[in-house]
Amino acid sequence: MTTSLRGKIDLVFFVTFILLSALFIASVRYDMNQYQELTETQERAISHYVYSYYLETGKVDEAYFEAQNVSLVKDKALIVNIERYFKEKGKFKRYAVDTYLLKRIILIRNDRFKLVLENKNKQEFSYKRIVPFSVIFVLILILYLWIIQSLKPLSDLKNTIQSFSKGNLNISCKSNRKDEIAEVANEFDNAVKMIRELIQSRQLFLRAIMHELKTPIGKGRIVSEMLPDEKSRMRLHSIFERLNLLIDEFAKIEKLTSGNIKLDIKPYKASDLLEASIDLLMFDNPKYNIKINMIQDYTIGVDFEFFTLTLKNLLDNGIKYSTDKQIYVIINDFSIEVINRGEELKQPMHEYFKPFHFSQKGLGLGLYIVKSILDIHRLGLKYYHKEGLNHFKIEPLGR
Repeated sequence: MTTSLRGKIDLVFFVTFILLSALFIASVRYDMNQYQELTETQERAISHYVYSYYLETGKVDEAYFEAQNVSLVKDKALIVNIERYFKEKGKFKRYAVDTYLLKRIILIRNDRFKLVLENKNKQEFSYKRIVPFSVIFVLILILYLWIIQSLKPLSDLKNTIQSFSKGNLNISCKSNRKDEIAEVANEFDNAVKMIRELIQSRQLFLRAIMHELKTPIGKGRIVSEMLPDEKSRMRLHSIFERLNLLIDEFAKIEKLTSGNIKLDIKPYKASDLLEASIDLLMFDNPKYNIKINMIQDYTIGVDFEFFTLTLKNLLDNGIKYSTDKQIYVIINDFSIEVINRGEELKQPMHEYFKPFHFSQKGLGLGLYIVKSILDIHRLGLKYYHKEGLNHFKIEPLGR
C-alpha cells in the first residue's frame, strides 16, 4: 500500500489522526490531573475549616457547606457502609478521601467527633479542549477528502492508459482541469492522437501498396495463361500465386503489428493445421522436404489463419536454413516440434524475435511473426540444439 501515492497519502493522514488523538487524550488527562489536584487542595481546606470550626463551636457550618457545594451525610446506614468500605481499603484514618457509589466522600474523625461529607463538585466537560480539536479534526478530514478527490482523475487516467495498452485507440483523456494531472492527461491525449494518425497513415500506405501490387499480379496471371508452353505457364502461374499469397501474408502482418486483430478461436486437430501450413508453402514435392512423425495427434484451440501462418513460417525457416533442405515435424504430447539439421543459432533466441532481424535469406520477419502470433495464443516457442540438430518446439506456456 505504501508504495503507491494513495497509500502514502493514507499513511500520512492516518499518522496525523493518531498523533492528533494522542495529543487530545494527553490534554484531557492533563486537565483531569489538574482538576484532581485542585479538588484535593479544596478538600483539605474544607476539612481543615470544618475541623477547626467544629472544635470551636461543636457544630457544622451549613452555610459554608452550601457555598462549597459539600453536604453532610446524615443517613446512619449509609455512614456504616461507608466506614466499612474505608476499612476494607485501609483508609479508615483521621482524614481520608475516596469514591463510594460514584460519590466523592470525605471522612474526618478524631476521638471527640466524626464527620462524613459528600463533595458534590463535578469536573465540567472540557469544551475548551473538545471544540478546537474537533475543528482541527474536521479540517484535516476535509483536506484528506479534497486530496483524494483530486487524485481521482489519476485513477481514470490509469484505466484509460490500460485500455490503450490493450489496443484500444479510440480513447480520450482530455481534461479541463488546471492541475498537473490534467496536464499529463492532455499530453497523453495528444500522444494518442498522433499515434492513431501514424497508424492510420501507415495502414493506408500499406493497403495502397498491396492494392497496387494486386493489379500487375492479376495481369501477369492472365498473360501467363496465354503462353503456349505448358511448363512455362505453370511455373509463372505458381510464381504469381506465390506473390499473391505473400501480399495476403503482409496484410495479416499489418493487422498483427497494428494490434487491430480479433482472433477466431476454434478447436482444430494439430495434423490438420500442419497440413494446411504445408499447403501454404506451395512446394512441388513437400514429402521430400518435410518428414512427419505423428506420435500422438491432439486438439488445440487457435485462429486457423494466423496459426497456420505461424507454422508455415516455422517450416519455411527450417527448410531455408537447413543444410540438407529437409525438416522433421513431430506431433506429440500437446506440442509441435520442428527439427532441422544445421549450426546452432549464434545469438540468443530473443534476438531473432525482433522484426527485421539481420538475415541473408530474407527480411528477418519469420520468427518475429511466429513469436507475435504465439503470444496472442498464449503459446510458447522453445529452442535448443542437440547433436547437430536445431529443435523448435511449440507448446503451452509454463511447460
